[in-house]
Amino acid sequence: MSKKTKKGKVDRNAFKNSIIGIFSSNPKKSLNYKQIANQLLVKISDEKSLVMEILEELKNDGMLEEISTGKFKLKSSVGNIVGHIEITQGGYGFVTSDTLKEDIFISKDNLKHALNGDLVKVFLYAKRKKHNPEGEVIEIMERARENFVGVIEVLDKFAFFQADSRQMPYDLFIPLERLKDAKNGQKVIARITDWPAKAKNPFGEVVEVLGDQGVHETEMHAILAEFGLPYRFSEDILAESEAIPSAITEQDYAERRDFRDVVTFTIDPDDAKDFDDALSIKKLDNGNWEVGVHIADVTHFVKSKTILDDEALERATSVYLVDRVVPMLPERLSNFICSLRPNEEKLCFSAVFELDNDAKVLDEWFGKTVILSNRRFTYREAQEIIDTCKGDYSEEMLKLNELARKLRDERFKHGAISFDRDEIKFDIDKDGKPLRVYFREHGLSNELVEEFMLLANKQVANFVGKTKHPDGKKTFVYRIHDKPNPEKLQRFNRVIGKFGHRLLLSSAANISTTLNQVLHDVKGKPEQDLVETLAVRSMAKAEYSTTNIGHYGLSFDNYTHFTSPIRRYPDMMVHRLLFHYLNNGESKSKKKYEKYCQHSSEMEQRATEAERASIKYKQVEFMQDKVGNDYDGIISGVSEYGIFVEIIENKCEGLVSIRDLVDDFYEYDEDNYWLMGRQTGKIYQLGDKIKVKVIRTNLARKQLDYALAEK
Repeated sequence: MSKKTKKGKVDRNAFKNSIIGIFSSNPKKSLNYKQIANQLLVKISDEKSLVMEILEELKNDGMLEEISTGKFKLKSSVGNIVGHIEITQGGYGFVTSDTLKEDIFISKDNLKHALNGDLVKVFLYAKRKKHNPEGEVIEIMERARENFVGVIEVLDKFAFFQADSRQMPYDLFIPLERLKDAKNGQKVIARITDWPAKAKNPFGEVVEVLGDQGVHETEMHAILAEFGLPYRFSEDILAESEAIPSAITEQDYAERRDFRDVVTFTIDPDDAKDFDDALSIKKLDNGNWEVGVHIADVTHFVKSKTILDDEALERATSVYLVDRVVPMLPERLSNFICSLRPNEEKLCFSAVFELDNDAKVLDEWFGKTVILSNRRFTYREAQEIIDTCKGDYSEEMLKLNELARKLRDERFKHGAISFDRDEIKFDIDKDGKPLRVYFREHGLSNELVEEFMLLANKQVANFVGKTKHPDGKKTFVYRIHDKPNPEKLQRFNRVIGKFGHRLLLSSAANISTTLNQVLHDVKGKPEQDLVETLAVRSMAKAEYSTTNIGHYGLSFDNYTHFTSPIRRYPDMMVHRLLFHYLNNGESKSKKKYEKYCQHSSEMEQRATEAERASIKYKQVEFMQDKVGNDYDGIISGVSEYGIFVEIIENKCEGLVSIRDLVDDFYEYDEDNYWLMGRQTGKIYQLGDKIKVKVIRTNLARKQLDYALAEK
């Protein structure tokens, strides 16, 4: 049947898509305009003329071929393509597939209820001249997500669910018997149960009631659920963790190297409870230094093929929100049995190095140990010892710091890049309300710990990477970081050039050297946060893989994650593989471990996004009582929608909409990251200082709206 608008006119695009659909359903059949008109139930002469017009157009575009006068057939296509779909804000989609270099365009009418990120099978139309490949979804093979977070609206006879995420543009129709006692206006998790082909909106059910909107606990759980992250353990998991014996046996002592008499301590944030790592130091008779990097032996307690290990793999990482840690392992393990708490004997997997006074590694040993931490330091306490040269174990702390400085200097000589950034933190009251925003600085005590963790990670990866077996290198889990995209670097260079900075892009060595210089030069300047953010965006993302390409940012040929098994599953994999190879084990399945690596990388990204969402939520909540206030800010982003401005004193970012720039008609220049007035030539560009007024806060959407403050 022909599709008409409200005014009775034929919707040409819909009409055209219907004709394409008829040929797509009959790819080997030739059809004339009468057959097409009959299938469309077209009887009006104007509409019949439109059928002929569209058939000619599709022929000229190369989608149809006229095999005889008036008879058309779909040109041969490459058949069905499988890929993931990305839905744009305009409502149409693009499918990315390994089969084709170009993305496949999918019109709104051909989505067949596909949602953003879904794995879909697409029927690919014959390529039209000067157009991207085009197709239609014929099967949704796998949903990107099953559950959605949002708000329920309960009416007399049914309910509607509206998702928080803009990537779910449809409301769910929910029968009252599937509400799970959710009340009107509450935040819930819901899922799609059915989506009839001709229905615009899907049917659904409430999976879990999170609670009332705006309540701190509800909103934190909602953020976790939004990214598919758990916030509690099942009873089975807790029961298995409770059953694990914590006592160290005589056999444990006999099989391990004893470090209980060596000065050992931990250095962690003030609020840390899971202490993954400890450092020991001892002066040797030859004048060199034995430094031990002792890591909690989590895999001694968490065995393979248990529900506890399966859960740790599924989670892959602990999640750090503004007010809490959602641990990868139950607290009995993460905070007690495995945590390297002071004055308690603990089982570790250690990397022990002999260093000379120039911090050169002369010898190394990897193996199982037992330690006794003498003291738990916070970063602040360790920093005070470094600054004053006084305090508990000051001699050991100062020597470790001295060695760490030399390790760091050597690392940067070889092209490592410094991305140290201050963390945004909140003072939060008992009800979760943010009282203050502040920044946690990265000091020498942080760098002390960091350098020895980097050393252990690098040397473990070097050891396994150089260990040969008959079939080549042994399967291992590497932390890899690819070289930056040249185009992104060039765009970054154009932006920082506006502030008088410049990268030399002629070689990898020049890039890292000049990037470090830029990052050093912007310290304390208004453009610091902007330049640091854009520098990170210009880099590739680090990830886990069994295929080692090195770590560009650290300038290491071999690198892994060995030092945080309480909070990262890849470290548990590394512990098991390293122990297996130390005992002359054969290489493990690369295919299996690559699958685990990909999952861990994905979960790490989700956890990062959840952390950012929790920070953004608290920033918006913090600004709620500041509507009408003026602030100094810096333009942190530019888009066709307007300019994003970050307030300098608290880093709360909001949007000045292009609609509110009323003194001119502004156009977006993507290459220069600016908006320019058509009449005045006035420019708003990245890094510009600007004064803004807070005009609106939207906690549900985690959005801040600003306007230009009057001069």
